[in-house]
Amino acid sequence: MTQLKLTKRNVDSLRPTAERYTAWDSDISGFGLRVTPTGERVYVLKYRSSGQQRWFTIGRHGSPWTPDEARKEATRLLGEVARGLDPADKRNIDRASVTFSELCDEYLREGVAHKKANTIRSDQGRIEHHLKPLLGRKRADAVTRADIERLLNDVKNGRTSAPVPAKRCRGGIARGGAGVAAQCVALASTVLQFAVDRGVRADNPARGVKKPPVRRMQRFLSEAELARLADAMTREIQHGGNPYAIAAIRLLALTGARRNEIIRLRWRDVDVERQLLLLDDSKTREKVIYLSPPAAALLDGLPRVAKNDFVIAGMRAGAPYVGIDKVWGRVRERAGLQDTRLHDLRHTFASIGAGASLGLPIIGKLLGHTQAQTTARYSHLAADPLRRAADTIGATIAAAMDRQGGSEVIPMRSNG
Repeated sequence: MTQLKLTKRNVDSLRPTAERYTAWDSDISGFGLRVTPTGERVYVLKYRSSGQQRWFTIGRHGSPWTPDEARKEATRLLGEVARGLDPADKRNIDRASVTFSELCDEYLREGVAHKKANTIRSDQGRIEHHLKPLLGRKRADAVTRADIERLLNDVKNGRTSAPVPAKRCRGGIARGGAGVAAQCVALASTVLQFAVDRGVRADNPARGVKKPPVRRMQRFLSEAELARLADAMTREIQHGGNPYAIAAIRLLALTGARRNEIIRLRWRDVDVERQLLLLDDSKTREKVIYLSPPAAALLDGLPRVAKNDFVIAGMRAGAPYVGIDKVWGRVRERAGLQDTRLHDLRHTFASIGAGASLGLPIIGKLLGHTQAQTTARYSHLAADPLRRAADTIGATIAAAMDRQGGSEVIPMRSNG
């Protein structure tokens, strides 16, 4: 049993183990932090009501449940217990009538502590544009599989489509289609599983709902297109373009990294001696990016800005560069690559590796994939060297046979 005062420093120092454990607060009896093997940390309160031991889940560690806020809530709940009330019973009564819309709000408050800020914004957009309009008024415990299937079809057919604001925020999804429908069903399943974990309902009706196949956008640049891109970046600099933005684009191409992994890269994450980027806050948590000599040379030649630890330094002190999308728009226009996204540089990095027979596991490691199926999308490219090998061998054999007297036509035997 672990006992210590649950301060931010002490909570941050707690590490997951093979077994779930609870760290108990040394000041407030029954107030604790449950730590799971996956690293999830949840504030709990253990108390006795009517002679029975009860457990109450306060919420996951993170906004809004900081150690201080969770401590205040534990103190309030113990006050209810002292007055003869049972907080768990009260919560069950309250949740019996919670709507799906209210469940979504609670999920965004307490169920997203493990997610990145960009992912949370995307969740908010899908909830506001699609989930709430279609399911919001239903009681959370009354949502059925048929409701989820109707949600899928309605979003796929554009029922919840809406004009996109001129200054649309990232993640503000306001369109329909098969891809968005699949994402909405996945999010609905996550929200409903959150409800199951909180005791709002007994099952997850979204689990197992068949989602429509989604065509993944995979654009790979050829060597000729890469040359045009390089020329366009040179001309951008010649026309007074921001050198840090161009450096970011080059790094994305040379490393296969994700956009924010480069935009938010700090000099403290750069290991010059070992030619590595050591990221502790990427999409897949801790990640190592290996730098090729050209990438290492690019970083070595990039000037550092005083009082700014960001490698891709912005115009404001201590801030990263935020205008890369506009620069990319100009560069791809000059290169005649209007159909190419920044993320396609990552696809290109992977496709070149696959075409060179480096092996999908190696490519997956370079890209930071945690699931093998994510890298499997490049498997068809890995067959190119086999095709070239078959062509070479076949041509050699055909040439040898031709030298032995030319090609012969073997007559077909008649059945007559």
